Amino acid sequence: MQHPIVRDATADDAAAVAAVYAPYVTGTSITFETDPPSADEMGRRIAAAQRSHAFLVLEDAGEVVGYAYGGPFKERAAYRWSCEVSVYLAMDRRGRGGGRRLYEELLWRLADRGYRMAAAGMTQPNVPSGRLHAAMGFETVGTYRDIGHKFGAWHDVTWVQRRLGDPTPPGQDPPEPT
Repeated sequence: MQHPIVRDATADDAAAVAAVYAPYVTGTSITFETDPPSADEMGRRIAAAQRSHAFLVLEDAGEVVGYAYGGPFKERAAYRWSCEVSVYLAMDRRGRGGGRRLYEELLWRLADRGYRMAAAGMTQPNVPSGRLHAAMGFETVGTYRDIGHKFGAWHDVTWVQRRLGDPTPPGQDPPEPT
């Protein structure tokens, strides 16, 4: 029996990644996007994340069943050692450990590239995402109340963060992310 593998996403994965994401866009408030991105747009997102952070897929028997990526937290220079992370699994693959496998590899790669802090926002309620992030060592840092409006309702977003590398001694800059 072959086990799912985590690997770098490529342009060839764009359509499959878009297909995993589309039900979240059209049927949940987990993401605040309202129109599912096309395969071309997802290809651009994959390429952008690969240039500076990482974009990984979970593949099972040749089929992409999930993905995780990192990107800039904010554009200001002081945030350059921090990143924002996300993970999505095909709806029928949630709760089987795929999110943990993706995050383990993603967080390791981001730390190896010089990033020191990862942050993630979770639209509320989202108990499964909260459990995953807590299991991965993320700590809650705050909740924006009624920050997003989708499907006729206002939604809170809880932010969590996790240190990726050792703190840098005072007066010294961490290594630049690659």
